[in-house]
Amino acid sequence: MTLSSAFSTLGLALLLGLLPPTALADAGHDHGEAPAAAAGTALPRFAATSDLFELVGVLDGQKIALYLDHAGDNSPVKDARLELDIAGTNVPFTRVAEGEFQATLAAPLAEGVSPVTATVAAGNETDLLAGEIDLHPAAHTDAAPAGLARRTVLIAGAVAAVLLALVGVWGLHRGRAARMGNNQRVGGAA
Repeated sequence: MTLSSAFSTLGLALLLGLLPPTALADAGHDHGEAPAAAAGTALPRFAATSDLFELVGVLDGQKIALYLDHAGDNSPVKDARLELDIAGTNVPFTRVAEGEFQATLAAPLAEGVSPVTATVAAGNETDLLAGEIDLHPAAHTDAAPAGLARRTVLIAGAVAAVLLALVGVWGLHRGRAARMGNNQRVGGAA
């Protein structure tokens, strides 16, 4: 195997490695469409848990959607009485459905970590739940996922290595052709 064919094989292998798997699959090996990536930014949320209950809150501006479930089986808590405190402020709420509530904050939460406590009473069970909500919206707005940045760097490095190898092979080939041309001219005058 010559040096140029070895580099050509390496370049082809790198190029095929960069193709998405679906580009090489035939009809019998297609696994369907890839799941769509979630668009937009995720809303801030918190979880306050205990051995009996789980409370999850999703913050959208000053509105909060609350979901209260039994910790053992994730079923909604029926006829629950709930008191909610976020960052030292009592938050009034309305019941939407079994285990679902809505609340509106009087003022937006400050950036950073805010404590969340909830007192839940359902039937003869009462429990205190604690958690925290961490708000840092500016840090996550347009940042690319770390895996995507790493893959981009790896691909750029592989492409640069292939191009450098091809330039080297071209230089060797050109030098060899020039030497062979000089040898033929010298030996022709007899």
